[in-house]
Amino acid sequence: MVLKNTGMAGTLESSDIMVVIEPKKHTGIEIILESPVERQFGDQIRKVILDTLDELGVKSAVVRAKDRGALDCVIKARTQAAVFRAAGSKDYNWGAIKR
Repeated sequence: MVLKNTGMAGTLESSDIMVVIEPKKHTGIEIILESPVERQFGDQIRKVILDTLDELGVKSAVVRAKDRGALDCVIKARTQAAVFRAAGSKDYNWGAIKR
């Protein structure tokens, strides 16, 4: 999936995560994570974001994530929504996305 502009999903409420994704000129994923539990769960949060981007075919992006204790399923859902918004896609084929 090709990102055309900036996409955002989520809130800064407890147990949620705000994900902002932008196109990047060069191939590669850059994740900027802010979380009160980064020392304990930062690697897992990054893994969920990277796995979700891989499933959606995103090869280059800058991801800014502000976590407030979100579960993996919430991180995945917010990342998916931000990608679809950044790509300008309204063709949500949820059945094709791995759960």
